[in-house]
Amino acid sequence: MEQNELYPIFLKLHNLNVLIVGGGNVGLEKLSFLLKSSPNANVEIVAKEFHLEIKVLAEKHPSITLTKSKFKKKMLKKRHMVIACTDDLKVNKKVYDLARKRYLICNIADTPDLCDYYLGGIVTKGNVKIAISTNGKSPTTAKRLREFFEEVIPEDINQMVENLNEYRKTLKGNFEDKVKKMNEITASLKSKE
Repeated sequence: MEQNELYPIFLKLHNLNVLIVGGGNVGLEKLSFLLKSSPNANVEIVAKEFHLEIKVLAEKHPSITLTKSKFKKKMLKKRHMVIACTDDLKVNKKVYDLARKRYLICNIADTPDLCDYYLGGIVTKGNVKIAISTNGKSPTTAKRLREFFEEVIPEDINQMVENLNEYRKTLKGNFEDKVKKMNEITASLKSKE
């Protein structure tokens, strides 16, 4: 049986520099997805033309920069991650090849073989965030799972997280003692009652 071997991480995109190459519908989709989870993400979008909604998002988010230009190799300097989503496969492949030479993680839209990472489904309830991956096989399944989790996870889960954080700060003892106490308190979360 095939297994999903992707390693999930949660990036602080306000501390990183993201480049999106492409300003059309897919560029809008990628930007919207990033901003939904990270509204202060540092993103530069390079394109010859920009979808109107990309311009609207850039006006609302001061950390978004629009550069009206064709892609140039020097645009990869001082980047941490890259997304290419132009309608020209040659440009996308060029972005990928140049990013790989610089050890930058790269996502080429709709081309799983040219992706170091995927943008999966995400559920956010305050401080609780769940990422969903189908290993790039079925974005629709990830979407349905996201909708399911958004329904079943209570809105007040964030209050529980905040309360447990405050309690954790009051615990004394070594690390093992603290873990044991927190495990006792949170054991009811997995109870099926």
